[in-house]
Amino acid sequence: MSMFRRSSCEALTFQTKAIAAATATAPASIRLPWPPLDPRLVLRGQQQSQSPSPSPSQSPPQSQSGDRSASSGNTVKSRGQRLGHLRQSSSLPLPLPPSPHRRTSQHRLFSSTRLAMTATKIDGTAIANSIRERIHAEIEATQKVNPQYKPSLKIIQVGDRSDSSTYVRAKLKAAEQASIDCELLQYPETISEVELLKEITRLNHDTTVHGILVQLPVPAHISEYAVTSAVADEKDVDGFGARNIGELAKRGGRPLFIPCTARGVMALLDAADIDLTGKNAVVLGRSNIVGSPVSYLFKNADATVTVCHSRTVGLEEHVKNADILVTATGKANFVKGEWLKQGVVVIDVGTNFIPDETKKSGQRLVGDVDFASASEVASYITPVPGGVGPMTVAMLLQNVVDAAARSSES
Repeated sequence: MSMFRRSSCEALTFQTKAIAAATATAPASIRLPWPPLDPRLVLRGQQQSQSPSPSPSQSPPQSQSGDRSASSGNTVKSRGQRLGHLRQSSSLPLPLPPSPHRRTSQHRLFSSTRLAMTATKIDGTAIANSIRERIHAEIEATQKVNPQYKPSLKIIQVGDRSDSSTYVRAKLKAAEQASIDCELLQYPETISEVELLKEITRLNHDTTVHGILVQLPVPAHISEYAVTSAVADEKDVDGFGARNIGELAKRGGRPLFIPCTARGVMALLDAADIDLTGKNAVVLGRSNIVGSPVSYLFKNADATVTVCHSRTVGLEEHVKNADILVTATGKANFVKGEWLKQGVVVIDVGTNFIPDETKKSGQRLVGDVDFASASEVASYITPVPGGVGPMTVAMLLQNVVDAAARSSES
């Protein structure tokens, strides 16, 4: 049996008291990225364990695993050992309670169901909802003491690409639900780079704004590097600025913000109790948004990382060696189950639309991985939709709250 395989096929349960105790005893400078999940969320999968349906949530940008049984000889490392460079910054909220409140394999923080095949589905929607609810409660509690407190995010969109508009709407809705003040600043596609940089500079100097996000992609005549680098480091909630990416790439670095999708991937793995130490981690894609940041986080968590791309020779062989696979290729159902080794953990960051006459829109969202065949081989897998996508938005909200906290402290 794979080192990642669960010993039971039943849906996981969650003990709220253990996490509540962790929250109560955690240092003030460490805020947990999510609260205890509503037990009803966690247990809902038990009713579907024989023939579960896919998550109904269809979220934008999408770009575990398993318990270590006593017989496997593996041990669960503390979060400090697994993500050491992130722990060095007390301003970064941690995706899990610190020791001694570390969850055991029976106390997961994600809603999951055993699929009709083999893999266990990691429900990113349940985790993301919990994070958003916790942020909402945290903001309301702070406002009782300080009525002026209001985390603020400005989203800059250039042009009106339909996919970008979909992603922006999801962020606006999530921010509203979390009590974060979020405003869309939309500019015509014809705006010059100089004019756009002036707008970013204006927002940098606005003390009421805590986070600035430039919705990518931008038109070809505007430099993506220039606009992402222009955002002030302390407001770079997307984590794409030179300072944050540089610190993330450096072992022992201290980024102010981690890119949202990459942080969401790590949160999903951590919620599933995956120890990355010494594991073969394969990342398909080397973009600045997903592939590169994920690879930096994996290396800093002591995984052996292989980054594959369009020029990689022997791609299937690399994938076959993966203990943990993260895909961000932009190719629908690209990775087949026969490419995978038994017990692999699959994190599918892909967002691709394929024709589907049964849908009102005539299309449906799928990932980079052929879910049906991969589920027969993998131990844990994230669905599309309902996996990484909701987590990306949730991590953005968390980054905004972190930025507001730093601003109030200074």
